[in-house]
Amino acid sequence: MNAKLSDLHRKQRAFAAHIRDPETQPAPDDIEDRRMGVYRDLFFNNICGFLAGYFPILKNILDESGDDAWTRLCRDFYRDHASQTPLFTELAQEFLLYLAEEREPQAGDPPYMTELAHYEWVEGALNVAADDLSDADIDPDGDLLENIPVLSSLAWPLSYQWPVHQISVDHQPAEPLDSPCHFLVFRNAEDRVIFNTVNPVSARLLQLLEDNETEPGRVLLNTIAAEMGQTDDNQVIQAGLDILSQWREQGIITGTRKP
Repeated sequence: MNAKLSDLHRKQRAFAAHIRDPETQPAPDDIEDRRMGVYRDLFFNNICGFLAGYFPILKNILDESGDDAWTRLCRDFYRDHASQTPLFTELAQEFLLYLAEEREPQAGDPPYMTELAHYEWVEGALNVAADDLSDADIDPDGDLLENIPVLSSLAWPLSYQWPVHQISVDHQPAEPLDSPCHFLVFRNAEDRVIFNTVNPVSARLLQLLEDNETEPGRVLLNTIAAEMGQTDDNQVIQAGLDILSQWREQGIITGTRKP
């Protein structure tokens, strides 16, 4: 029995290795190549097609460059990355992990590739993200200055060194920006994903909100005033309160934390 299991596992490993890397890994001896070809094409085309749906702009740019660059990128990912999830819906996140942490830069890779892929991934990821904040812990009408404002778990502050929102086949920058571009991406009550560009001050406020567990809104705005070298804290606080109130109306801030 153990010998049979060992032989089965050997065949399974050989089968999987060939499916992932048919150019260097031989197929099992007892399966004809025509049948193996069905599996080779089915598995790879499913992966490649799914990624194309998540990253259409990156795919179009690589396709335009010629030399099957998109297909080769998918093949490299499929061959080299060991996914940590069995869920097909998380495949795009695995692809991002591969680009950001594992892939060695290659000739023909756009320098903005990882950031563009992340920007494209966000919409799909937010569409399926779960709201992990309990309404029982939040006062929707709480004082935004005197209490602790709560950023929705469906509101994601993002910053990029490349102008990812402008990149296309016809516009491919050669150099990163002098200063980052900032976004607030959120899923609203109608389950629409909204992309907003924000200025550096609003981006800093979002960063403080995202990391905040204990400080009321007034303290966060005083922090920003000090960083800006503002002598009139009241002006910054009033402007900040206007922003916080607008974000609460949009559902970006869900309220304030209950004591």
